Amino acid sequence: MLSSQAIAPHLPYLRRYARALTGSQDNGDALVRAALTALVSQEETLDESLPPRQGLYKLFHRIWTAAADCRRSPQSAGELQSPDQRLRVLSAGARAALLLTAVEGFSLEETGAIVGAHPGEVEASVLEAQRTIERDLVSRVLIIEDEPIIALDLESLVTELGHTVVAAAATREQAVRAALAHKPGLILADINLGEGGSGIDAVNDILASFEVPVIFITAYPEKLLTGERPEPTYLIAKPFLPETVQATVGQALFFHPLKRRAA
Repeated sequence: MLSSQAIAPHLPYLRRYARALTGSQDNGDALVRAALTALVSQEETLDESLPPRQGLYKLFHRIWTAAADCRRSPQSAGELQSPDQRLRVLSAGARAALLLTAVEGFSLEETGAIVGAHPGEVEASVLEAQRTIERDLVSRVLIIEDEPIIALDLESLVTELGHTVVAAAATREQAVRAALAHKPGLILADINLGEGGSGIDAVNDILASFEVPVIFITAYPEKLLTGERPEPTYLIAKPFLPETVQATVGQALFFHPLKRRAA
């Protein structure tokens, strides 16, 4: 049996995956705890033919699959017309495949071993999720970032995905003013704004006025994924890849239907 030391370094990233997959810190962390409890009690074991991180995600996937209450609608895709209807039948498996590859960095082969599918099936699931996200999840975005180059990169990425950037703010005060003026449907926020203050404080100020999904961006994600206090549900690590931004934005908007608009 693999030691706790072998899996401990991977737990913060498993929490990130679980939270994005479920759209909730509480639900994601509860599933991670359930997986660890099953492992400690020996109700479940890690697949020791896989590297520890991959085996841990495979164990979590079994727990999540058993607990999932999100099932595909009996309606056929051809009968569904509105964006909301199409999004409801986007399979949880497709979202999992997208997150495992685009955010967690697993290959198609590694993801297939985690979810019990052929790499070709994983690729098809990823494409399904990407098409649905690009077609039906479009929003107005506020960027909170004190580094101009990174802010421009983010603006370019989300614009290419079909979103509209309503403002880019470099300080806490600018962010709050822009949010109240534009009422964005999504916020991308750096955590450390240097002399401009804290991105977390800016977001807390904004959330005191209205509800909006938030994706935090940090170079040290493991420091915010301990499971011991209220923490971000959606987190992107620096340096980020375009597919990571796309996947995380898609998950955030997927779980906040009131904050999106049809393309």
